[in-house]
Amino acid sequence: MAVRTILRLGDPVLRLQCARVLKFQASELETLVGDLRETLADFRSRAGFGRGIAAPQIGNTQRVILIVAPTLCPMMNPRIVRRSATRMTLWDDCFSFPDLMVKVVRHVRVDVAYQDIAGRPRTLRAEGGMAELVQHEIDHLDGILAIDRAVDSRHVVYREEWEKMGRPSAVSM
Repeated sequence: MAVRTILRLGDPVLRLQCARVLKFQASELETLVGDLRETLADFRSRAGFGRGIAAPQIGNTQRVILIVAPTLCPMMNPRIVRRSATRMTLWDDCFSFPDLMVKVVRHVRVDVAYQDIAGRPRTLRAEGGMAELVQHEIDHLDGILAIDRAVDSRHVVYREEWEKMGRPSAVSM
């Protein structure tokens, strides 16, 4: 397990459609999840924020995310199977462009089907901030970045400016 370099906005790997995980008993999958865990912990200790990471952010194009929910939860082949009609507008950030904040619209609640590290089917109902996080990380697996979901071009700001605004949070719609 190793701390890996987080790819930055502009790296073409971040725009790729990731492949499904097919081999669950492979040591490579355990290594990938370990690398995601170590990289997330390292980023959190240095930057002071971060609740999840996706495999393409460390250069791996498999459908794997790791979220803090409230403990570390690796998810293979996650997919949203239900979305709430209610949406929220909120400021989002990303390890791949840590100095920027992007105002986006997300569903308030999502149900996610995924497989655990052994390949067993699981589900997760996520609401509020957790729903936003899961949608953000699954977007990474489809080559979509938060900046692509910006409400408009006026809603991309430096983190420093967002902090000057009083760190505005989510609003339900």
